[in-house]
Amino acid sequence: MSSIIRLADEHDSNVILEIYEPFIKNTSITFENIVPSEKEFIQRMRKIQQQYPYLVYEINQKVVGYAYADMHSDREAYKWSVHYSVYVEPNHQSKGIGKRLYNCMTKILKLQGYYNAYAVISTPNIQSENFHKAFGFNLIGIMKNAGFKLGKWHDVSWYYLPINKIISNPMTPKTIRNITNIQDIINETKEY
Repeated sequence: MSSIIRLADEHDSNVILEIYEPFIKNTSITFENIVPSEKEFIQRMRKIQQQYPYLVYEINQKVVGYAYADMHSDREAYKWSVHYSVYVEPNHQSKGIGKRLYNCMTKILKLQGYYNAYAVISTPNIQSENFHKAFGFNLIGIMKNAGFKLGKWHDVSWYYLPINKIISNPMTPKTIRNITNIQDIINETKEY
């Protein structure tokens, strides 16, 4: 069995959307209610990939999971902070795939010059909460009854992970295209 992590491309959009779709339709893990079209999903990917890492995990040339970072907020003062997301097919969960994707993404974001990462988890979601805590995220707050999906209200927990040591005069983060050794970082993170 061969496995790799690589940067996602547009050809992955349909498989990534297939992984994401059951989470939209059957869970409150995402508060998205309508499955986006493939065209819309490609546009989302393109927008994210202009600045941030968008990674896929393949086993035997089949994408079984993905992770990406995105803008925490569009306000200028937040530009050193990112939001993390990871989705893994249910039959491949709890096998270290999410951890490998996050390890790789964190190394890339550190080189880009980001300082803070946040994960927003609808609760209860014990598996995701435990995963993020084990990765080093700390719970920093809970928004009570923040979303209504599948016939009930859900709290949202906010988790925080420091990426870089805070300094008083940070430079603007580099785009993903300005990181020249992406494949080396990916190769280093293949195993954990």
